[in-house]
Amino acid sequence: MKVLQINTVCGYGSTGRIAVDIAHMLEENGHACRILFGRGSTPAGVDCRRVGNNLLVNLHGVASRITDRQGFYSKTTSRRLIAEAQAYDPDVIHLHNVHGYYLYLPMLFEWLAVCGKPVVWTLHDCWTFTGHCAHFANVNCQKWKTGCGRCPLKGSYPASLVMDHSKKNYQQKRAMFTSLPSACLVTPSQWLASLVKESYMGRFPVEVIANGINTAAFFPQADEAVQALRAKHGLEGQRIYLGVAGVWTPQKGLGDLKEMSSHLREDERLVVIGLTPSQAADMPKKILGLTRTENLAALAAWYTLADVLVNPTWEDTFPTVNLEAMACGTPVAAYRTGGCPEQIVPSVGRIVEQRDVEGLLQAARELRKEQDGLSENCRAHVEAHYDARRQIARYIDLYRRVGAP
Repeated sequence: MKVLQINTVCGYGSTGRIAVDIAHMLEENGHACRILFGRGSTPAGVDCRRVGNNLLVNLHGVASRITDRQGFYSKTTSRRLIAEAQAYDPDVIHLHNVHGYYLYLPMLFEWLAVCGKPVVWTLHDCWTFTGHCAHFANVNCQKWKTGCGRCPLKGSYPASLVMDHSKKNYQQKRAMFTSLPSACLVTPSQWLASLVKESYMGRFPVEVIANGINTAAFFPQADEAVQALRAKHGLEGQRIYLGVAGVWTPQKGLGDLKEMSSHLREDERLVVIGLTPSQAADMPKKILGLTRTENLAALAAWYTLADVLVNPTWEDTFPTVNLEAMACGTPVAAYRTGGCPEQIVPSVGRIVEQRDVEGLLQAARELRKEQDGLSENCRAHVEAHYDARRQIARYIDLYRRVGAP
């Protein structure tokens, strides 16, 4: 079986790591897999090809900032992607994110509609069935059900600073995406699956395959590594609450963490990973701000060091940071956002209502006190439900069911 995956990135970020994990497991089982992607560097040890370049991505991004037409530029990149796909001649095409300033969607979906290949499409957010945004729950917008326009989230990703073409985008996306003769949609959470079924994408079957993580990379680290981190950053004798994000946008709740820091006791410290240099320099005294790392061992050491992961995200589908922390034996306190309540059961964490900063801190303190068996519960929960190999095996089964040999 030959599988072609298409995604914005490859090897980093949650979707990039998922694509690479799928590729590796396919190869382990005697299958072939290639990843075509539009942005970022090319990782070693995986059959992948970047079809875009920085100039084209930047031009697409600038044009989108003016016109609100993300996904309607990059014809050169799309021609290259289709040529690569035809040359590879896969048995099944697996789409991930087709947004991200790297594709001319009309060209891609015109080809997908006639190429005769089975399509599996993992929706990692809501962008596929809206006229603009990737998430809308934060403002409780319901326009995606009937047709967008006058978008209340025009300034959010993929941000437009000038025009609002959300109504036109909605109409064109609905026509393009539903032109596929068949497709099997996958969502990482029941929460997103329920929204998809209410949208124009509801004409396609939807399966839930949760995001999995590499439990061989994320596991409780040795005391030596943890103590070295404490010493390096002057955290001896401190209770540590950890926040992690790939990008700390306002919707990830960075402002809530800043507010939380003002309520910390003398023996409590908040560590926030994934900040830009300017964000890190602007952190309050009780926050240790660190930039993003792709070093999984270093990240696992931070998860192990932390007493609790606090996740104040307002918009998310199925955050892998929660799973990574639990795999390292660390409980999670998170807002009631997206798929978080599906991940976090009482034996491994707490769910509190959005924007309840004091409630989030109180939940973290309660978890810190409940030490007996909590770390073991967290690890066992992830191994039983969210190990990447278990989830990828479900993808391989799905590829066969949609028609791959």
